Amino acid sequence: MPSIENLLLRDCEEGDIPSIAAIYDHAVLTSLATFEIVPPGEAEMKNRWRSITIDHFPFIVAEEDRKILGFAYASAYRTRVAYDNTVENSIYVRDGFHGKGIGARLLGRLVSETTALDFRQMIAVIGDSNNKASIGLHEKLGFTRIGIMRSVGWKHGRWLDVVLMQRALGPGDTMPGRYSVST
Repeated sequence: MPSIENLLLRDCEEGDIPSIAAIYDHAVLTSLATFEIVPPGEAEMKNRWRSITIDHFPFIVAEEDRKILGFAYASAYRTRVAYDNTVENSIYVRDGFHGKGIGARLLGRLVSETTALDFRQMIAVIGDSNNKASIGLHEKLGFTRIGIMRSVGWKHGRWLDVVLMQRALGPGDTMPGRYSVST
C-alpha cells in the first residue's frame, strides 16, 4: 500500500511512458472511465505525452519507490482560440491503488500548475455517470457538475453517460483571460 507521505509528484519523463501505457491500457480494457476501446500502446502514449508537453501543459506522475502509481495531465479543452483560457484534466491511477488519495494529489497539483500558467477554467469530462469515485474526487477539489450528456458512449455492452464538471482557476471569469479574444 502506498504511503501518501512518501508519494512523489513530478513531471513525466519519457522513461515513464511504459508504466503510463500499462495503467491506461488497464483502464481502457476494464473500466468505463475512458471511452477508448482498444489500448493505444506505448508509441501512441509517447506521441500524446509529447503533444501535451510541447504545448507546455503539465503532465505529471505519482511515484513511490520508483513505481509509477498514477498520472495526470491538462490539455486544451477545445482547439478554437476562444477556448484558450480553458483546460481539460485527465487522471488515471494504477489498479489496486484507488481510494488512497493519489488522484486527489494529482488533481491538486494540476489545479495549482494550470492556475500558475494563468488558465481560468478547468473542465472534467468524466466517463460514466456512475463513476462516483471520479465525481467525488472532482467535487472534493472544488468542481461543480455542469451537465450530463446521456447515452453518448457504448462500451462493455451498455450505453454510458458523460458527466461534465467545471472549476474556476485563479480569478476565473472575473478578469480578462490570459488570451483576450475580441472581435
